[in-house]
Amino acid sequence: MVRFTHVLCPIDLSESSVSVITCATAFARWYKARLTVLNVVPTFDPVQMASGQLGGPVSIVRPVSREEVLAALGQALDAAGGAALQATLAAEAGDPVTTIVDQAVTVRADLIVMGTHGRSGFERLLLGSVAERVLRKAPCPILTVPPHAVVAAPADVALRRILCPMDFSPSALQALGFALDLAQQGKGVVTVLHAIEWLTEEEPPTSVHFDVAEFRRRLTEDAHERLRSLISDDAKTRCAVEDVVVVGRAHREIIRTATANQTDLIVMGAQGRGGIDLALFGSTTQQVLRAAECPVLTVRG
Repeated sequence: MVRFTHVLCPIDLSESSVSVITCATAFARWYKARLTVLNVVPTFDPVQMASGQLGGPVSIVRPVSREEVLAALGQALDAAGGAALQATLAAEAGDPVTTIVDQAVTVRADLIVMGTHGRSGFERLLLGSVAERVLRKAPCPILTVPPHAVVAAPADVALRRILCPMDFSPSALQALGFALDLAQQGKGVVTVLHAIEWLTEEEPPTSVHFDVAEFRRRLTEDAHERLRSLISDDAKTRCAVEDVVVVGRAHREIIRTATANQTDLIVMGAQGRGGIDLALFGSTTQQVLRAAECPVLTVRG
């Protein structure tokens, strides 16, 4: 059974932070886990700023203090309905990605909950979002919450419709275990989705003696059998599971299915069968993280 004992929730104190803390609070309550809410700033020290004119005066800019950040974190936690959890509030200075990963190691977090879009929109365009970079380095699963996700109060959060994309890689198999356990917690349904990406484009010329439709049918039947073999009889007694096979680009089919099913959560592996999925721009994981309208739990194999 999946167990979370310490949830780390880095936020940037933007408007979408309340939804992020709400998800973190819900997971902490379900698993009776500790919760740490973290904010990372560039520095707490005064910074000298030149006027821009040669020989002009130098002004001292005093950034927000650690006490002010901690107070803001407390207000955000209260707004998300998490005051009763007695969460630990942490304010640190430094690089966001490095600090979040270091904090996760220090507190032995086994789940990180964070937003997918922060304030650094232009930086995300150039280097990828903070969430995507944390995903490459984090020592534990990450639950990412998109900025426009509709999240209920922690006590009302329910994961009744869970989508688990399956490419049969080690990380995807690990993600399936998480999906089944979470569905049991919420008495929900897990949709295990496999996308057949080969032969998804134009049909071959009629001069080619190859029955594409028949081959697709056989691939689909084989995929259904493989999906069903992954679900034990015990798992079927704990939650409802359905297997779905589609033909198309994986990230597009994942998003399309999630939207059509009004999915509450996508649970997927962080690394595909190629082994270097997270190192490639435009990977399935990255595409889903950027386009999903619901939270995504990403699991390493």
